[in-house]
Amino acid sequence: MSPPTAPKRSGRRSAYSPEAETGLESAKRVLNTEAEALLALSAGLGEALISTLDMLADVSGRVVVTGMGKSGHVGRKIAATLASTGTPALFVHPGEASHGDLGMITTDDAVFALSNSGETTELADIVAYAKRFEIPLISVTSSANSALADAASVSLVLPDAPEACPMGLAPTTSTTLLLALGDAIAVALLERKGFSPADFRVLHPGGKLGRRLLKVADLMHSGDELPLVSGDMKMDQTLLVMTAKRLGCVGVVDGDGRLEGVITDGDLRRHMSSKLLELSASDVMTGGAKTIGSDTLASEALGLMNTAAITNLFVVENTKLLGVIHIHDCLRAGVA
Repeated sequence: MSPPTAPKRSGRRSAYSPEAETGLESAKRVLNTEAEALLALSAGLGEALISTLDMLADVSGRVVVTGMGKSGHVGRKIAATLASTGTPALFVHPGEASHGDLGMITTDDAVFALSNSGETTELADIVAYAKRFEIPLISVTSSANSALADAASVSLVLPDAPEACPMGLAPTTSTTLLLALGDAIAVALLERKGFSPADFRVLHPGGKLGRRLLKVADLMHSGDELPLVSGDMKMDQTLLVMTAKRLGCVGVVDGDGRLEGVITDGDLRRHMSSKLLELSASDVMTGGAKTIGSDTLASEALGLMNTAAITNLFVVENTKLLGVIHIHDCLRAGVA
């Protein structure tokens, strides 16, 4: 049997055709049906959810998410969300569990089993394993009287809501509820654990999100890269340091290494004369330079530089000079 082929199109379809209107109404009906179900889910949450959060927060191992079919696809996403928000988790396929992957589940873990009907036969081996080794088992089903709900340590029951498909058969509303409940649990655990943006960046070093969470300490120049001079250094030597470090500035420090001021290209232009090289760094510097802390987000540093129309910020913590960050450092790292 050959695979089905897509129907041929006779040209661009009008956005106002009866067919388009029917499709629009169908899409709105699906979304409205699922939205109503989500509100019902929220209204019905109570002690079972609190018990679930307590149980998952106390797990010293991982949250093992499992489910078959569409529940399994949603389960993979829930496991990924939990893991990325500070709750170690993994997905175990029920079929593979019966052929050796039960060894991935330990007595330090908790099992989070998803089944709309609560009667998914493929979950039987995981459920039996959890019961045998007294591993906490949390179920999510649409039936409080199902076999899975009866076996669970805690059972979360989805509201009685129709599937959005006109036949009431395709998993639509039920999978939306599973996905949303997984998000709710992940975020509630995140907040309970005090998961911070710094923690988030450790688990999300790549992509736009990782760039948004970069800190000044990740981009700043320090050590031998710092362009520093003493206040009594003559400008001929100061210019050599400024040129060698290639950051367009020098920091002027006192005998204890504290920042007294900054010399930038603008300061050089303001003092341009035949006597410039005879002046000392303290004569040319701008005092009270803007500084920033090393734990500040690089995006905040970039915003401060843009607002102040400057290209560098020296990094200071408790009067101790740690480094300098240049606007180009932020731009090269993709910070925006």
